[in-house]
Amino acid sequence: MNEATSTTNHRDHFEISALVSGFFRAMDERRFDEGWADAYFTDDLRTTTPIGAAEGAEAIRQVEEAVGRFAATQHTSSDLLVSVEPDGRTARVRWNAHMTHVHLGSTLHARGEGADPLFTVGGVYEGECRRTDEGWRVSRMSVRAVWTTGEPPVLPVDIATRVAERTGARTAG
Repeated sequence: MNEATSTTNHRDHFEISALVSGFFRAMDERRFDEGWADAYFTDDLRTTTPIGAAEGAEAIRQVEEAVGRFAATQHTSSDLLVSVEPDGRTARVRWNAHMTHVHLGSTLHARGEGADPLFTVGGVYEGECRRTDEGWRVSRMSVRAVWTTGEPPVLPVDIATRVAERTGARTAG
């Protein structure tokens, strides 16, 4: 991010930081009632994750499904960098994330005795936010795993194949 062209002020940084924290909290508390995503995302949201790319309602559905593959999650963010464009309507954002996932009982049962109950990821989120009449909203977001410990969740075959193609990982089975 080029700080020389940034017009970021403390209020923008605070509002975007609260947006990120609120999004992570919604995921961890599983607050996915109808319209939940309106508080965090634009209608034309575009996401890129290890599972693939998605837009709009499909991107929201992927977030909900990803969290639903675990009994519990805890997402924390740090080192948020915000660079508001000179137009004051868009901002580039980047933050680090530590994501702890507790496997479902069915996953642990399928993996057998001694299965690790945790899947932990250290990653980086990057994206864009857009200033709307309701405040800042994420319009583009990508997440990249930098490191992982434990085993990822058991995925449906079509998703596991897509992840393997994107990451070079082998699929079970």
